[in-house]
Amino acid sequence: MYGKKTYSFITMMITKPAWSRTVSMKVWSIEPEFSMVYITEPARDKGSVTLKRKNEVWNWLPTVQKTIKIPPSMMLASWMGSDFTNDDLVRQSSIVEDYSHTLLGEELYGGYECYKIELVPKPEAGVVWGMIITWISKKGYMQLKEEFYDEEGVLVRTMLGSKPKNFDGHLLPSYSEMIPHNKPGNRTTFETKELDFDVNISPEFFSIQNMSRVK
Repeated sequence: MYGKKTYSFITMMITKPAWSRTVSMKVWSIEPEFSMVYITEPARDKGSVTLKRKNEVWNWLPTVQKTIKIPPSMMLASWMGSDFTNDDLVRQSSIVEDYSHTLLGEELYGGYECYKIELVPKPEAGVVWGMIITWISKKGYMQLKEEFYDEEGVLVRTMLGSKPKNFDGHLLPSYSEMIPHNKPGNRTTFETKELDFDVNISPEFFSIQNMSRVK
C-alpha cells in the first residue's frame, strides 16, 4: 500500500561562510518509497535528476548523458552542495523500518503542543545516526524539529520546520532548515512554493529510464 502521491516546487537556499546559492527543483513523490527530483535552476545544473527508489539513489547528469548509482560509501556525501545528504533522501522510509520509537513526553515548540519522540536504531539496522529526537505537533502532525546524534551521543545537526501553510488542505511547514553544528556559518533552507496532493503518478514513473525524459 503506497502513501501520498505529491508534486512540489521547492527552492533550496545553500549558505556557506564564503558563498551562497539557490537551487530550484520539481519533486514528484509517492511516500515513503519513491521520489524524483528535477533541477530547474541554476542553468548549469538544469536537467540534473535524482531518483530515489526505496533505499537506493541514482543521479542523472545531462552534461555527460550518464546515470550514476550512489554507492553506500557515498550516502553521507552532500546532495547538490547542501547540508542535506544522499542518506536524507532515503531516510523517510528508513525511519519507519530501522528505528524503535519511544514517546519521551510532550513539549511546546514553535507555538504548537508537540509530541517529543526518541528514535533509536534497531540492532540489525545499518543506519547513520545513533539517535534522533523529533518534535511532532499534535495539530496536523507537523515535523517541527529534529535533532540528529552520532553513536557517541554528540548532537551533529538540527532540522527546523517553520512557517506552516495550507497546501491542498494539509497544514505543513513551508520552510525546513538544516543546521550542521560542526560547520559554523553553514545552513540549508528549503522553501516549498507549491505542493499538490493526489497527483496522477504510479511507481512506474520512478524508473531509471524516465530520469532522462522527465521535465
